[in-house]
Amino acid sequence: MAMVFINKAILMQYAHSMTLLTLQQLATALLIHFGRQMGYTKAKGVDFTTAKRLLPVSLFYNANVAFALASLKGVNIPMYIAIKRLTPLAVLIAGFFSGKGKPTTQVILSVLLTAAGVIVAAMGDFSFDLFGYSMALTSVFFQTMYLVLVEKSGAEDGLSSVEIMFYNSFLSLPFLLFLIIVTGEFPNSLSLLFAKSNSFSFLVILLLSLMMGIALNYTMFLCTIVNSALTTTIVGVLKGVGSTTLGFIVLGGVQVHALNVTGLVINTAGGLWYSYAKYQQKKNKPAKLMSDPEAHRK
Repeated sequence: MAMVFINKAILMQYAHSMTLLTLQQLATALLIHFGRQMGYTKAKGVDFTTAKRLLPVSLFYNANVAFALASLKGVNIPMYIAIKRLTPLAVLIAGFFSGKGKPTTQVILSVLLTAAGVIVAAMGDFSFDLFGYSMALTSVFFQTMYLVLVEKSGAEDGLSSVEIMFYNSFLSLPFLLFLIIVTGEFPNSLSLLFAKSNSFSFLVILLLSLMMGIALNYTMFLCTIVNSALTTTIVGVLKGVGSTTLGFIVLGGVQVHALNVTGLVINTAGGLWYSYAKYQQKKNKPAKLMSDPEAHRK
């Protein structure tokens, strides 16, 4: 939950989102590399065959984060979270077309209620920003794709969450470096970063952003591998309840309208109903036994 607020806070001071993403991926790759060298993780070294298979995961992941960061420049936090709650709908659709079968009636209705809440909330959003909304919706698509691929990689390739994280970061760096040069962020972003390094508050927010980004990615990959892409999106919906409430009162820039509040309430109700429906569905099915070596490491 705090990650959204940290990202919003740092983007208010440092608008170069692609450079921030590059720094996060570099920090992740270095942390796992040195952790492996010191024996703190069981993650294996680079295998180019595995790297080739995981390249789509990396591309979709970075596209998701890049579009999400871009959307936060124009969309307030409550509406950003509401739009991102369309991800369960996208995951369900992706699962249906990938052969997972038709979801239950309760799941379908709850997801439709969640989507309806997004539409109602958008109608009451005084700060409506077409670019921001477009970026957030595009982020939903890419998040769906990489979560489905992470679930598949963990199940079929037997990779741990840390290994997927490492390959994701390692493969991302050349692509991100190319982007920050092509988009013109570099070298201005680097100059601004050095200039702001004199600010203690900025350094604290930057460090928190990097640390929380790494922690979030680990828990998200772990949840997706051990459970499923669908379960990960359910957790995201529940997390969004607190984020939505806090988003109205912190960081500013949110004009409250009755439609906006009503839509977010409908959206939250749909998310809770969706979570309950999936809980009931899982309770009536045999448990899926999957493990992640890093999760049981002593």
